[in-house]
Amino acid sequence: MSDPLVSVLMLTYNHEKYIRSAIEGCLMQETSFPYEIIIHDDASTDGTTSIIMEYAKNYPDLIVPIIQNENQYQKGIYGGIRMEKFILPLVSGKYIAFCEGDDYWIDPLKLQKQIDYMENHPGCSLCFHDAILVDEDQSHLKEFPGSYLRETGFK
Repeated sequence: MSDPLVSVLMLTYNHEKYIRSAIEGCLMQETSFPYEIIIHDDASTDGTTSIIMEYAKNYPDLIVPIIQNENQYQKGIYGGIRMEKFILPLVSGKYIAFCEGDDYWIDPLKLQKQIDYMENHPGCSLCFHDAILVDEDQSHLKEFPGSYLRETGFK
């Protein structure tokens, strides 16, 4: 595989119920560029780790697993510190996309649309999209339009 243009970062802990949907949402992306999926599992105690390793085995050129043996959050290593210590050293992409282990993407063109925009607007350093909040039963709870961040003061 050539160098990825995008590194998808997925942080997870005990997301056994959701991790397949998160990974599948990343795998279904239709892009004109290569991308990678870096999954950091913080020593999950459910079946999350084995699911990640199953996907990593089936997609070795696409998925980069980072499996912790000890929970880093409980050791006080979280947020930016965890990102800098474990994840960022493995990032190869020009762009970073985030998808948490309990989130998932439903648009197969999500990455393509966002990267097309970023490449055509070099002064843009961040983009985001609409989101839908659902519960464990997939019941639709609330929509957050992409303009939500702007409306709440995010700049």
